[in-house]
Amino acid sequence: MAGQRFKFTGGAVALLAVLGTAPIASAGNYDTGATDTGIKLGQTMPYSGPASAYSAIGRAEIAYFKMLNDKGGINGRKVELLSMDDAYSPAKTVEQTRRLVESDEVLAMFSSLGTGPNIAAQKYLNAKKVPQLFPSSGASRWNDPQHFPWTTGSQPTYRTEGRIYAKWILANKPDAKIAVITPNEDPGRDYLAGFKEGLGEHVNQIVSEAVYETTDATVDSQIVKFKAAGADVLFNECTPKFAAQAIKKVAELGWKPQIIVPAVSNSVGSVLAPAGLENSVGIVTGAFLKDPGDPRWENDAGMKAWREWMKTYNSGADPADIFNVTGYTMAQMMELVLQRAGNDLTRANLMKQAQSFKDVELPMLLPGIKLNTSAEQVTPIRQLQMARFNGKSWELFGDVLGE
Repeated sequence: MAGQRFKFTGGAVALLAVLGTAPIASAGNYDTGATDTGIKLGQTMPYSGPASAYSAIGRAEIAYFKMLNDKGGINGRKVELLSMDDAYSPAKTVEQTRRLVESDEVLAMFSSLGTGPNIAAQKYLNAKKVPQLFPSSGASRWNDPQHFPWTTGSQPTYRTEGRIYAKWILANKPDAKIAVITPNEDPGRDYLAGFKEGLGEHVNQIVSEAVYETTDATVDSQIVKFKAAGADVLFNECTPKFAAQAIKKVAELGWKPQIIVPAVSNSVGSVLAPAGLENSVGIVTGAFLKDPGDPRWENDAGMKAWREWMKTYNSGADPADIFNVTGYTMAQMMELVLQRAGNDLTRANLMKQAQSFKDVELPMLLPGIKLNTSAEQVTPIRQLQMARFNGKSWELFGDVLGE
């Protein structure tokens, strides 16, 4: 239900190589939401509604902080993450965010899910000078510290990602006839703008465009339209439920385009499996995280630690769902900010620490992809590597790409 509330108290240090051990907390400089013994964070997640597949991210973040707390907390303080269901409704997001800030008195908002929901809360949080850290969205507006100094990004922007896919098409299928489907909301517009920028003078190779509403039942009619237009490349820029529908419909039609899915919908467990793994062979995407299904990571230390954490703290979750890697990694970014903030747990210092990453490597980021931020550039992950689905897992190919 839309008012569902997930409250977990937990928090400690897995990134020992990056963070060091957690000392005992001593009296510090605090804003609302922090004390000698605890730190309170808030977030909104679609535990219900059309984007509920993404709720795996929130559950993973809850589980990560539980692990940290079992190990003693961050700098000796336990972290309390209040994760509220907004059903992917911007109006509900505002209601829940105000409750978290004004009633629960959180120190910061962390990793709230969705572009529309985060946009709805952005002006309020910036007016209140409450950090809006690492929203689970790639909208370009999270990288605008001049207008929104209390907001940071998290992952590569949709615009950047769209440009990368367009350039890949031109390099590998220069005569492509392209169809594009996007949601009728800001993420879709960002992706489409970047995609067209990447195509440049070849933008007329888009032979068909369509949008969908998140309240729609299916996207079947759009896929039928694309086949009729003679497209041989499909940029399937849909959220998980609709991305899976599109892949399945393509197969039902006997159509054989080159399909591209965005990083937000490349989960094997949440997208490709529901669509049919056999229908997903050959799909390409951009990745910045290690895929749990890729055998190349079988003996990787970061993957081994993630699997142990999954067994102990997130055992009910699907180990094939990369959204569990997303939540784990976003929580590590938040851990890093809190660890570096030390005993100066003010909102201003949290923003300073979030804007001070320099070539930081995390266990589940792909090799070569590092966190970098500054006061002017507040999106920490800005690189991708292309990958192709082989029927079981994503196979990486090419170089790490970015801007």
